[in-house]
Amino acid sequence: MARRSSLSIRIVEGKNLPAKDITGSSDPYCLVKVDNEPVIRTATVWKTLCPFWGEEYQVHLPPTFHAVAFYVMDEDALSRDDVIGKVCFTRDTLASHPKGFSGWVHLTEVDPDEEVQGEIHLRLEVVTRTQAHRLRCSVLEARDLAPKDRNGASDPFVRVRYRGRTQETSIVKKSRYPRWNEIFEFELEEGAPEALCVEAWDWDLVSRNDFLGKVVFNVQRLWAVQQEEGWFRLQPDKSKSRQEEGNLGSLQLEVRLRDETVLPSGCYQPLVQLLCHEVKLGTQGPGQLIPLIEETTSTECRQDVATNLLKIFLGQGLAKDFLDLLFQLELGRTSEANTLFRSNSLASKSMESFLKVAGMRYLHSVLGPIIDKVFEEKKYVELDPSKVEVKDVGCTGLHRPQTEAEVLEHSAQTLRAHLGALLSALSRSVRACPAVVRATFRQLFLRVRERFPSTQHENVPFIAVTSFLCLRFFSPAIMAPKLFHLRERHADARTSRTLLLLAKAVQNVGNMDTPASRAKEAWMEPLQPTVHQGVAQLKDFITKLVDIEEKEELDLQRALSLQAPPLKEGPLFIHKTKGKGPLMSSFKKLHFSLTTEALSFAKTPNSKKSTLIKLSNIRAAEKVEEKSFGSSHVMQVIYTDDAGRPQTAYLQCKCVNELNQWLSALRKVSINNSGLLGSYHPGVFRGDKWSCCHQKDKTGRSSRSQVPAERQTLCSQALLKPLRTHWPSFSRCCRASKRPTGPAQPAPLPWSQTTSWSRRRETCPTLPHQAPCQVLGDSRCALGPSPEFLLPVCRAWVSPGPGELGGPGTGRSRSPELTRLWPVIAHLKSPGRLGSPCSSEAGLAPVAPAAITATSPGSSGTLLSHPARPSQNHRWMAHSQVD
Repeated sequence: MARRSSLSIRIVEGKNLPAKDITGSSDPYCLVKVDNEPVIRTATVWKTLCPFWGEEYQVHLPPTFHAVAFYVMDEDALSRDDVIGKVCFTRDTLASHPKGFSGWVHLTEVDPDEEVQGEIHLRLEVVTRTQAHRLRCSVLEARDLAPKDRNGASDPFVRVRYRGRTQETSIVKKSRYPRWNEIFEFELEEGAPEALCVEAWDWDLVSRNDFLGKVVFNVQRLWAVQQEEGWFRLQPDKSKSRQEEGNLGSLQLEVRLRDETVLPSGCYQPLVQLLCHEVKLGTQGPGQLIPLIEETTSTECRQDVATNLLKIFLGQGLAKDFLDLLFQLELGRTSEANTLFRSNSLASKSMESFLKVAGMRYLHSVLGPIIDKVFEEKKYVELDPSKVEVKDVGCTGLHRPQTEAEVLEHSAQTLRAHLGALLSALSRSVRACPAVVRATFRQLFLRVRERFPSTQHENVPFIAVTSFLCLRFFSPAIMAPKLFHLRERHADARTSRTLLLLAKAVQNVGNMDTPASRAKEAWMEPLQPTVHQGVAQLKDFITKLVDIEEKEELDLQRALSLQAPPLKEGPLFIHKTKGKGPLMSSFKKLHFSLTTEALSFAKTPNSKKSTLIKLSNIRAAEKVEEKSFGSSHVMQVIYTDDAGRPQTAYLQCKCVNELNQWLSALRKVSINNSGLLGSYHPGVFRGDKWSCCHQKDKTGRSSRSQVPAERQTLCSQALLKPLRTHWPSFSRCCRASKRPTGPAQPAPLPWSQTTSWSRRRETCPTLPHQAPCQVLGDSRCALGPSPEFLLPVCRAWVSPGPGELGGPGTGRSRSPELTRLWPVIAHLKSPGRLGSPCSSEAGLAPVAPAAITATSPGSSGTLLSHPARPSQNHRWMAHSQVD
């Protein structure tokens, strides 16, 4: 049984931000930190004080996190980025909103004294000596301190204050994992009301010292326990007054916290078998389970349920059969052809997710060159006469301003060229379309033609296909290419308008150029000849697309299955340690590819690949401190070579999102490896010592006798987190060295890059509408049913009290399928299992706050007990940008 927490985040937009540039504007982006560690970065929106991002992310994190903060930054090319303001939510605040927080929040000033992180190891004792009492404070070490210097490190020392007396430790240079082992004593009088304050500071030679955090102890409570030792979380200094809220602008967010417990895979097998049996029988069987799911699923969680059901059936090789069953159910209750698949039904949501899983590469191959050309040209395009701005056009070769008519004509020519190129690329892409997508569209086409056979409905089968392919897949990707990972940045205002007009034209083609679609916007008339021609091209394309026989489908799938599809690929900068000499500071750019067999690299995407690391040899994948190379977004892959010797490869990513995606992918594929490490150094071994903790033993463990053996680590308690199968892994180190015990972990699932759905959705990034990435990736991958896939389905069925399905008080008799399902639901509903679908946890067995932190009876500080942790249309809910 594994316990997990997840955050569904949608960063919508900002408004009334202050100007940070001399031009009177800003270049804002949003940075998300969990416990002061960056996990997400949005794209930069240039030259605006009211930016729109619309990016969605799904972040999986340990249940022990304390707070999540959203920083709005202003990007600068030549200097450090400016901080505009921040919004911070504590874990308790998020837990108090069962359905999630949604709304505008004022940005507040960022106080350096509140930007603290890390923990300090202290031992406090009350010592009695010949009728005198003394308070002894042993300052042992600290870990994960905030980097306050430009080199990505700090020069920490500790200041201990009691009853007006102050004592300080020595300064440890350039370390975030310092060790002091110094003891201080103070005279102690019984009944004295003063508190003991332990503060950590960063020493600076010229400027004022920077505050790193503090812990305050109630001395009176120490009398009762006499001695106390542990790791204490450093707290911020909140004594300063804040700048008045509202002066820094506002941020619109949607954030939802879920705490869930994932049961062993065996607990879900009866449910999986029942679902598969229902789909295999189709409409010929007596089962009504799938209709029952749709009937009892609320609109808010329908996307969640559709996505997770699709994952299950992809893993069982029944995705096409599942969608075919939904098509038949939808057609059975539809009487008007013009309303077919227009609602947010389970069939529409499932097909939408299916295309993002199985068709993302196909989308990139067709749309990629067209989108790139639009971004490169940056032409001013406008067809609506009421919106034409001649001043934005510039001058012609005759050095005179263009007239409105000239602007409209040039715009129509540009859009006709883009639309024609897109339709031509689509017509040539039949063979590039995945076989499973073609077979699914074939089933849809035949079912609709069977339901509406008359000649007046001859276009309905084609419109049914285009309603998904054009309206729900291609058009959203054209309007928001960043969310479908077609571009790394959002489009500017001019390019966005061009993309919007192009998407409208594609929608008109997808609607088969009906009179209703032409009547909506008469100013689109200049594109009518191209649209009319495109309808004929599109019908010819669909005819060829659905012309696939079962044997051809199997042959294509068999040929593709022989190729190991990359789970993650892209450019990285590599530096690999060799020998005992000093590390070089340069990184070489190569194209990396991660498959189910190895991590390989090549000079270019099309070059011959060379294997760098076999997946079975990976021992850990973790982040590296910024100061180690003077660069951010660096990760280390610790592995053994063919001779069994430990090696480390250092890889630099372009951004924090990319870093988390690679870490998540590497951890997923190596989760079942033998010999996984339990601890690591977040720095590098340079010269004769580690850069993080200054230890000189390159491979040995810490031998501190004061720390229990099970918690000894390589670098000041910097432990490896249990390898998780979720994105992103943002925590640098787990606080317990023991990996969780209990049921065996499920086999690693095939992983595919997440996007900012439509989950990123980024994601999938973890994507726009629900980004295809989190949905899993390639349909050819063999998905084993992972327990967490079933949580939304179970939540939709199991409700507390008399209103549950087929239970007392419903007035509904159970079907045979539901009768067989009932023991599974009853098992999941037992105490400590599934929570109610409307509960604040929205999951299983909520984690009590007491299980996260424990306050020692001898102090007012927070004593970390460090329980073992369990192993990235744009709608809110099941989307994420970064898995």
